[in-house]
Amino acid sequence: MALPSVAAPMLDAAIIHEKPTSSAAAKAALPTAPTKDSGVRVVAPHEYKEAAACLAEAFRLDNIVRYAIDTPDRMHLTEEQRFEMHQSAMEYVTYAHCLQGLVLTTGNNFDCVALWLPPGKNIDDWLTLLRSGMWRLSWKLSKEGRVRFFDEFLPLLHHSKQEILGDRDNTSWYLNYIGTKPEARGRGYARKLIEYVTKMADAEGLPCYLESSHDINIIIYGKLGFELRKHIYLQRAAGKELRLDVMVREPVDKQKEKD
Repeated sequence: MALPSVAAPMLDAAIIHEKPTSSAAAKAALPTAPTKDSGVRVVAPHEYKEAAACLAEAFRLDNIVRYAIDTPDRMHLTEEQRFEMHQSAMEYVTYAHCLQGLVLTTGNNFDCVALWLPPGKNIDDWLTLLRSGMWRLSWKLSKEGRVRFFDEFLPLLHHSKQEILGDRDNTSWYLNYIGTKPEARGRGYARKLIEYVTKMADAEGLPCYLESSHDINIIIYGKLGFELRKHIYLQRAAGKELRLDVMVREPVDKQKEKD
């Protein structure tokens, strides 16, 4: 679980004039309609609100996802008002991933949604910030929210990813968000959306990276090949530290497994 990968937005010409890569080709080949074997499909840009609604509901009670919204200087707002801000943020981030990343869904009606960034991709260039509406966060968040988001949260995630992956930072798949509607949990949807990408990562010999905000996820992601690498902490919440678990899945050589 994460948001944009760096704190300061930069215009990266490589994003606009990018040469095709194997990951880009793989993304282009992914189905926009559910496949018979997996039921997984790519979310089109015009569907971003439906996908974002799934994530907003999935993370409704998540203290880390709402870290920049549920601030002391926003407690005068009702829960409904703060949830609207939370949902708007999910819409911006989801649309940004539709533009630059890979948004997957499965189930009958956006029951589970995953936001992936393929190798070499990010969502913090100026064009994506403008088109997705993410620039609005700079004035929609409160003063404390901006400090938490831009000065603490984003730099922490960015530096941790660089530290852990090193030279492989730009050649990894990054799972920014994955969430399932409460009523659709327990059906294996999240596994489908993760394995859909890990199969591509294995074929390319690339690692997958994520941050998780719940203890139980260490076990769940562990069953999918992810290993815990580090705990990182957000420290501006009054009276408590909020922990994120950083996990990495190394590529699996299927041929060696057979041998």
